Parts: sequence; structure tokens; C-alpha cells
Amino acid sequence: MIPFLPIFSLLLLCVVNPANSNSYYDKVLAHSRIRGRDQGPNVCALQQILGTKKKYFSSCKNWYQGAICGKKTTVLYECCPGYMRMEGMKGCPAVMPIDHVYGTLGIVGATTTQHYSDVSKLRAEIEGKGSYTYFAPSNEAWENLDSDIRKGLESNVNVELLNALHSHMVDKRMLTKDLKNGMVIPSMYNNLGLFINHYPNGVVTVNCARIIHGNQVATNGVVHVIDRVLTQIGTSIQDFIEGEDELSSFRVISMFQNEASFSLLKYHILNTLQCSEAIMGGAVFETMEGNTIEIGCEGDSITINGVKMVNKKDIVTNNGVIHLIDEVLIPDSAKQVTELGGKQQTTFTDLVAQLGLASSLKPDGEYTLLAPVNNAFSDDTLIMLQNHIMNIKVALNELYNGQILEPIGGPKTQSLRDITYLSLLRSKQGRNGAIHAFRDIITPADKSFHEKLKQDKRFSIFLSLLEAADLKDLLSQPGEWTLFAPTNDAFKGMTKEEMSILIGDKNALQNIVLYHLTPGVFIGKGFEPGVTNILKTSQGSKIYVKGVNDTLLVTMSHVMSLNTVIYFQFVRGSTFKEIPMTVYRPTLTKLQIEGEPEFKLIKEGEPRTEIIHGEPIIKTYTKIIDGVPVEITEKQTREERIITGPEIKYTRVSAGGGETEETLKKLLQKEVSKVTKFIEGGDDHLFEDEDIKRLLQGDTPVKKIQAKKRVQGKCFDSSNVSVQIFFNIVRS
Repeated sequence: MIPFLPIFSLLLLCVVNPANSNSYYDKVLAHSRIRGRDQGPNVCALQQILGTKKKYFSSCKNWYQGAICGKKTTVLYECCPGYMRMEGMKGCPAVMPIDHVYGTLGIVGATTTQHYSDVSKLRAEIEGKGSYTYFAPSNEAWENLDSDIRKGLESNVNVELLNALHSHMVDKRMLTKDLKNGMVIPSMYNNLGLFINHYPNGVVTVNCARIIHGNQVATNGVVHVIDRVLTQIGTSIQDFIEGEDELSSFRVISMFQNEASFSLLKYHILNTLQCSEAIMGGAVFETMEGNTIEIGCEGDSITINGVKMVNKKDIVTNNGVIHLIDEVLIPDSAKQVTELGGKQQTTFTDLVAQLGLASSLKPDGEYTLLAPVNNAFSDDTLIMLQNHIMNIKVALNELYNGQILEPIGGPKTQSLRDITYLSLLRSKQGRNGAIHAFRDIITPADKSFHEKLKQDKRFSIFLSLLEAADLKDLLSQPGEWTLFAPTNDAFKGMTKEEMSILIGDKNALQNIVLYHLTPGVFIGKGFEPGVTNILKTSQGSKIYVKGVNDTLLVTMSHVMSLNTVIYFQFVRGSTFKEIPMTVYRPTLTKLQIEGEPEFKLIKEGEPRTEIIHGEPIIKTYTKIIDGVPVEITEKQTREERIITGPEIKYTRVSAGGGETEETLKKLLQKEVSKVTKFIEGGDDHLFEDEDIKRLLQGDTPVKKIQAKKRVQGKCFDSSNVSVQIFFNIVRS
């Protein structure tokens, strides 16, 4: 018994590509009609494999290749299904007559099936009422049937032959557009299933028999001509394996319940039902083990991974199809890691063996090999072999950006970073490791970014700017950066004065230098070609990088350091948006006031007389003049006062100085009632409008001012302090 086999065998019937209303068969038929239209109406072009009788409706791919399964084809022009020729007319202008199913068998040329339907008493049924789909074997199909089986059917026409014909029939009309991939249709014999497959190349099969002439409509159904006779399928895949002596070794393998045997068994099972008639060229299929195999054809033979090994094909069971092969397929998961290398990696695998590294790869350990192809090696790269073996198994889907892998032969400081950017060709997983094929030799970095640039004199100016900006230590620390480093030629357009100004402005210099630096490691081959790649710089701006042709290329592609990838010169075919070099130039603005102050005497109003009576009033208040607190106590005595004379306002604009002070004293000695003085200078600060209103509303006319005590405070120069003062001066 193989208890787990039926579970996986059932998965062979998974629907992969269901046909839609405009089926693959109809699309290929339409293409054949287009290729044959020069021959007249309703003519289809078919391709026949040389040396055989196998004909296929022409697909676009096969038409231009002129071959099927590697064999040359010749083009035939025949009437498309449902049409016929007329004497003396071009093409196939006439529609075939529509008859019942029995009569239609003769119209499509399936005369042997028509004869067997007559002798088995099936004729009356398919001539009468009902709706049927008849998958009728061609005359050639009956000739290719095993002679013993055919004699057995002919010897018992009323039972065996009738049952065999019923197993080719369905009790409803189904055109090719109704035959969906993966469909199982109950036949008219004990409801035994008919497995339908509708492939993208237009091939439609019934239990792996190909429909060679489809959709011949009858009055009570439809006839599809197939290329082989369907045999009864009462057994499962497991029953077939257990009953075949040739599969005894395969049964032994399936008895072991370890992981290796289980993987080996699943590697021989596909996730789809694949009939040989649908294989018209090489295609890759996924196995239940998870890896893939390539199935192709060479003439009438089926190839697996390019090797002819199929002895018997299309053994249909009730849960799948079996192809017998004469070699055991070994999955990669059952191989040692050193056995995973292909023909293009023989240099690498041979060196591993010659240097004794193969013995260090223990069977119970796990490893990862980064294997360059043969043409990647040179004399200088042989010593780098140890950098391609990691002491940990890492699958392709486990690699990520920024990952650090430690080589088996180097110190931890020589870790390999960002190998996901390398040109990965393919990947395989073995029992104790994984192998990834690359086009390039991996060279780990051994120096920091600053040390790399210091070795190249072309970057002397840029390095001096780094030091002037105090960024040398920052970029020497561990980290992940990508630097777009300008060479000395990039600074030829700057004058000495501009360079001096740039170096003198540290903040501006830091912004410019950091604009050339982006966080993260970006390898040239990691940029998607043909599109604009946007990178964010360390100071927040954006850099636009566009790769043309293959990828973003530089003279030396890129230079890896311990903490940085450096790009420094681009070649033809690549573009890089220029990084703007901003130069800061200081601007000085001078304000010069020319001319002498202007004095104006403004005379307003008529003279008035005012008599004031009242009790003595003592008022204490505090004035703040330009931020210096001054406390003044005033006393007003009761007496009568007569104020006469015109009210004169003086407006003075003064720039400070002794001469202006003398002018002010002269004005104060005259008989005036109000003097307004504007003093400009210092920081040009004036009282606001609200302050002026408050002072005007709070001032009370007084006769005599007597200071109770000396004002303590700092002296100030009226020419240097911005203040606006309103003086109320009265004459006794």
C-alpha cells in the first residue's frame, strides 16, 4: 500500500487555465482560417509533421517556426470544419449538410465508427430523438488499436462493442467552447468520467485523445472526431503502480517515510494533467516537490529536461495520467550542495574540490554557495573562492536588501552585503544547502569610504570639502551609504573666490556635501533600467537617477567600501541628473541719509485766557522712558494762574548732536505752551499710537513743578536713545 499517493494524485486534475467563451480551440481555428483565406472562402491552413499523418490547425507560433516538436512541417489547405468544396468554385463555399448523428459520422469520414454503431444496434438511438455528443474515433484510430482488443470488441458487438461506443458519448450537445479545462463529464456507460483538457495552444483532449475535427453539428447533437480509441479507465494511479511489475522499485521508494524519499516521490508528480498530444514544444512545469522540470517533445518522443526517457505515454486512470520513463528524476532537494552546479559552473565546482573545500562541507551542515559561471573567472579571482561559500543555508526568497552574509573562509569584517543586487541567474536548493548562480565575482570590501577616496587623487577637492564641513568622522563610521562623488573636474567651473566663500560658510558646505550622500546601499545593477529612480539624500532633497541600455553604468561600475558604495564617473548610455552646486555670496546693504534737518514753525489758533481754581493736589506716578524706571513726586499749590498767548507747536527732526540741543534750549526759553520734539537716532524705536493717546489723556496742566527728590537713574544721550516726549511747559 502507498497510503499517501492517492491524495497527491487527485491534485493532477487541478484546473490551471480554464477556457473562456472564446475558447483556445476557436482562436487557433480563426488563425488557420486567416492563413488560408488566399485559397478561397472557408479554407483553413493546417501544418502536417513531415513523415507522419499528424496534422494541426496552425497557431501563430508554429506558423512562423515552421516546425512542431522540432520537426519540419508542410502546409495543407483544407475546408474548415462545417464547410465543403463545390466543383468549379474556389475554396469551400458550401455548408455541409446537417444530418442526425449517425449520418454525420459519414460526413466527417468516421466510417468505421459509423459501421460499428450500426452492427452494435446503436444506430437507432443516435438517429432518433435526443441530444448527444459523440467523440468518434477516426478510421486511423481504429487501425492503431491493439488487435486483440479490437477482436474482442468485434466478437461481442451487442455488449462489449456497444459499451465501448457508449463510453465515447455524452447525453447532451457540447461544442469545443463548452469543453473547459479540467472538466470531468460522465459518459453514457456507467457514468464513467471523461477527462477534458483544453490547453492554451488550442489542443482539446478527451482522456488524452486529441480532437482533430470538432464541432460538426448534427440535428440531434454534435460529432467530434478524435485521434484514438478510448479505453475503459477503472483503475487509479495507485492501483496501476501496485499492479505493474516494472514499477516494483518505485513502490519500494514509496515505502520509506523519510524526507528524502518523500521529496523524490513528489518530484515525479505534476500539479496538472498533461497529455502528450498537447506537448508541441518545451514548457516548464512545477512538480509537487516544489521544483520545476522541463517537458518537451522531439518528433513523437517526449523529453524531460532535454532527455528522451518516456517509454509509454498517456496511461489514463480515474484520477490522472501516467507516463512511464526509464530514468529516475533526482530533485535538487535530494542532492548535496556541491552537486547542484550546472554545466556553466564547472570551474567553480572543480576549484572547490581541488582546494579541499568540498571536504569541509559536511553532509549534516547547511551552506550557501554563490557560484559564478565559468567565464567570470580569471587568474586574479581564483583566490576569492572562499568568499563565495557561506556557513549558513539561505534560500533565494530569504535574501533581502542590506543582508550580511559571513564567508566561510574570511573574517567577520569581510561580510558580503546586498548580494541581492548582483546578477542572479538561477537558484537551486539541495539537501544541505543552496546554490545561487551569478555573473560576477563577489569581492568583499576591506576599507572605509574615506580610505577609498583618499587613495584616488581625483577626489582631493571633494575630500578637502569633507574636512572643512567636519563630515570626515561621520562618514568613516560604520553604516550604509551611497555616495555620488564629484571628481576634481566637477569643480573647474568655480573660481577661487567662490571656493573660498563656500569653505567659509560651514552650514552651506554641509548641505552641499550631504546632498551627494543617500542613506542605504544602491548597487548600479540594482537600479531598474529605462525608468527614473528617485533617491532621497541625507539632507532631505531628492536625486533622480535614470539607467539607459542595461543599467546605470560608470567607468568602474561602482566601488564597494565598508560603509559606502561610491559612483564617480558615468559613461555613454547613462544619464545622471546633475547635482546643483549652490554658492552663497553675502550681500551688504548701506543706508545713507543726506541733507540738513528742517525746522518749521507752525502757528495755530487764537490766544485764550484760562483761570484755574482748586485745592492743592499731590500726585505720585512712575514713568518708563526707554526701559529705565523713574519715580517722580509732584506737588501742585493752589494759586490762580492766567495763561495767555498763542499756542505754538514745534516739530523738530533731529539726527542728534550738540547743535540740536542748543536749538531745543532756545525754544524752551521762549513763551510757548507746547513743544513737540521728535528725536531720531539709535535703534529707530518710537512709541505706538496707543501710547501717545494715553500720555495725552493723562497730562494735567500745572503751574509749577517742584521735584520732591532727585531722580535716580542712568543718564542717557538724546541722540542715541529713540524716544518720543511731549512737554507741557507754562509760564508763571
